[in-house]
This record gives sequence, C-alpha cells and structure tokens, in this order.
Amino acid sequence: MEDIFKSWLVETPIAHRGLHDKTNPENSLGAFEKAVESGYAIELDVQLLSDDTVVVFHDDSLSRMTGNDGYIKFLTKEDLKVLKLSGTKEHIPTLEEVLKLVDGRTPLLIEIKNQFKVGKLEQKVIDLLKNYKGEFAVQSFNPYSLKYFKHHAPNILRGQLSGYFKGEKLSFLKKFVLKRMAFNKSVSEPNFISYDASTLPNRFVRKFKTLPLLAWTVRSKEEYMKVIKHCDNIIFENFVPEI
Repeated sequence: MEDIFKSWLVETPIAHRGLHDKTNPENSLGAFEKAVESGYAIELDVQLLSDDTVVVFHDDSLSRMTGNDGYIKFLTKEDLKVLKLSGTKEHIPTLEEVLKLVDGRTPLLIEIKNQFKVGKLEQKVIDLLKNYKGEFAVQSFNPYSLKYFKHHAPNILRGQLSGYFKGEKLSFLKKFVLKRMAFNKSVSEPNFISYDASTLPNRFVRKFKTLPLLAWTVRSKEEYMKVIKHCDNIIFENFVPEI
C-alpha cells in the first residue's frame, strides 16, 4: 500500500456530497460531475434499498431532499425514477451509476451509512468496487462496518468517522466510546481518521497522530483557515478552497 500521507486523501480537497448548488443538489450526478470538472475528490453516502440496490443518499427520511414522505430503506430501484432531488431534474443515483459517471476521473470517499447489522451493505459495496479502476476509500461511524472491510477487503483504505455527537440520539455510553474512537485498535484498525472540524484540535485525535486526519465538514474560508493547521485535509461545502 502506498504512503497514505502522499496520497490523494491528504492532497486533494474533498467535496462533501459533491460540488452541489441549487441546480445540482447534494449527492446528485450533477454535483459529482461539477466536482470532477473542478478537480476535487468526492465524498458521498451509500445505503441499501429494500431490493438490496446500493444508492447514494444521506438521510434516512426522503422528506428533506425529495419532499416525499417515507424512508429510503423501503424503496426499490424502480421507485427512484419518480423521485426528484430538491425540485430539480436530478434523481437519487445508484452507486453503480456514480461509478460509471466518475469513471476514475477523481477519487471517491464513500461513507458507509450502516447503524445496524453489518455485512450486506458492506459486501455489496465491495462487489461494486471490485473492478473499478479509479482511486477510492471508505469511511464509517460504525467501527464494525470498518471491521468487515478489514477482513473481507483489506486493500481498501478505511477511515473512522467521529465527533462529539452533540444532539445525536445516542446513549451516553455510545457517545463516550465513539467520541474517543475506543475501538480503533481492537476493531476497526483504520488507515485514517475523519473528525468533526468544529471540535479540532482535541486530545482524542492526538492519540492517533500517526494516521492522516480529515476534518469534516468545513463550510467557509474562515473555518478552513482555523482548522487546516490541525488536520491533513478537509471535506468541504458551501465554499471553494484552493487546490
């Protein structure tokens, strides 16, 4: 494996859910194409539909991005045709569509959104990436999701997502453990860390200073100037950092 400190993960700013705007919503093919054209890497979120299709979508609920009631996990691939993102012509893409569009032109940072039973989503992603020629990595808040990648696709770079989880509906114990990334050495063994930018610097990331540190989500030049001295790269939106 190449020196990760000399890789795209630290050298190329990463556009959060693509380079999105009013006409190219987050996690849309349009936002991903804009990121490619602008020279940025892409962060995106993946989940499973009820028919086991891997889709690129962040929320559990459909309401914010589509204006429809219901939950993404109950949909099938056929349902995607009638749902539009933020009142545009863009639809919820499958991971397969995104891989075909990007086609290795820029790196992908794929967040595995799995809070429940590990295995099915992770293996579907591994299968889709098996013959993909571009650069990519995966990341997750769930250390057991990363453990699955460690055992079944050890050559895929994996990152532990974390933060302080303020306002999240998690038990005190889960917040305590995840905030400190207590399972890094025993479970996930990540290649890099992605930590909430608003909490940097902190003593929890300092324990893992031998690993590259990404800061999420940086939303202004001012925030960028504050956080960049404490991290190796940023995941950004709402402004355009210099490459």
